[in-house]
Amino acid sequence: MSKPEYSRRRFLKQLGMGAALAWAGENLAARPAFAEAPKRRPNILFVYTDDQAPWALGASGNAQAKTPNMDQLAREGAYLPNAFVTTPVCSPARASLLTSRYGTELGILDFIPQPGHRLFGPDVAEVGLDPALTTWPEVLAAAGYATGLVGKFHVGDWTQKDDKKFHPLNQGFQYFMGLTGGGTSPENPTLEKDGEVREFKGLTTDILADHAIAFIERNKDKPFLLCLHHRAPHAKWLPVADSDWAPYKDLDPEIPNPDYPDLDVEKVKRMMREYLASVRGVDRNLGRVLATLDELGLSDETIVIYSSDHGYNMGHNGIWHKGNGLWATKTLPPATENITSKHRPNLYDNSLRVPTMVRWPGVIEPGTVISETISSLDWYPTLVAMAGARLPAESIVRGRNFLPLLKGETVADWDNDLYAEYSMTHYSRTHMRAYRTPRWKLVRDFLNPERDELYDLERDPAETTNRIHDPSPEVQRVIRELHAKIVEHMRSTRDPVLHLVKK
Repeated sequence: MSKPEYSRRRFLKQLGMGAALAWAGENLAARPAFAEAPKRRPNILFVYTDDQAPWALGASGNAQAKTPNMDQLAREGAYLPNAFVTTPVCSPARASLLTSRYGTELGILDFIPQPGHRLFGPDVAEVGLDPALTTWPEVLAAAGYATGLVGKFHVGDWTQKDDKKFHPLNQGFQYFMGLTGGGTSPENPTLEKDGEVREFKGLTTDILADHAIAFIERNKDKPFLLCLHHRAPHAKWLPVADSDWAPYKDLDPEIPNPDYPDLDVEKVKRMMREYLASVRGVDRNLGRVLATLDELGLSDETIVIYSSDHGYNMGHNGIWHKGNGLWATKTLPPATENITSKHRPNLYDNSLRVPTMVRWPGVIEPGTVISETISSLDWYPTLVAMAGARLPAESIVRGRNFLPLLKGETVADWDNDLYAEYSMTHYSRTHMRAYRTPRWKLVRDFLNPERDELYDLERDPAETTNRIHDPSPEVQRVIRELHAKIVEHMRSTRDPVLHLVKK
């Protein structure tokens, strides 16, 4: 059985469908003919956190977020306040980043449980990013980059098989050191290095930064791509270094929805302190890595990118966590046929939006703020353009090259709409699809239509008032238009739940 055919069958089995799935689709991205590569390609450092909220950043205006090094990147480069992911859960978000494809296209719908997780089993072990696909790290490796990944991968387990087909070394990375699954402890973690899985002593965030610095030092004389994928601020958040905990030890933090009915305020405040301390640990280590670039004289020739796999909620709308949100109330709503009592699956902006900065000395004007909507699908063509490489002709790339925006150029026809999806398969079951404009967001759950939502983002950016049942002609017109956009996207990607859409 070929790999593509195997992926199709696995995907349909996961969805509980028996029909064949056609994977062909139109490439939605323009394929510009990039100029020939410069003599010295820029180094690329892509720092990628796990579960970092868009508000967990000083540059966002949150004074409680003590992130001087992240804020420095925003000052010295570009800050992108409207950067979003397409699925607000780890594995599909990471797979989309690497391929510029939606998780439903890749057969990766929800987070992939690792060995030892209660959901792990033979079927789960076969879910992963097909190595037959061409990722952008592969494109950069072919263009002459030394490529490395330090940290979390989480697009398929390779520890239970002999073929290791889901290993990062099969996706364009020539060096890997990091997490073999989706999570590990914040201290004394079990990590892989040089093909050996063993326990490391110390704080995980510090250990990953140590190995990132070592990679930079080894490859300082040639163009390199280093992806530093932190485990933090994924729960659990403590312990952290004393210096990271100090600002929060005695803080009575502000929380976003203290008056939300039945909210467990004390619990949310405790979690907020721990979460922000974990973010501060990432920031401190970002400073160490940036200092290494300075010491080696590499800062001016290195593109530094900072982003996250998805956002996070901390009491917002009464929940905490991400797309598979958890109620933060003292009592829980009753369970339904497909939704457990403790879960609140969602496509809120706080789950989809991610903190994002890009620094490229001499190319990006310091203090640039890009207000256009950027999708995680857009990184693939943009990174390839940054490297002076070419998009692979055989690959579907759904994202757009936003390098012109980073350079300060005006792109008159830039589309600021966003399409997002989440078919939750673990714990609860959904088939959520959303279309977001700068004004409106429509969320359809084709498995649970009673959960459909419509938000007026201009008047209600916190998404507190669901207007799906508003009978006004304007609202009903918006619903029809955005519903048509959702269906259009589902058709273009051959979404396997299209049959659930009412005619």
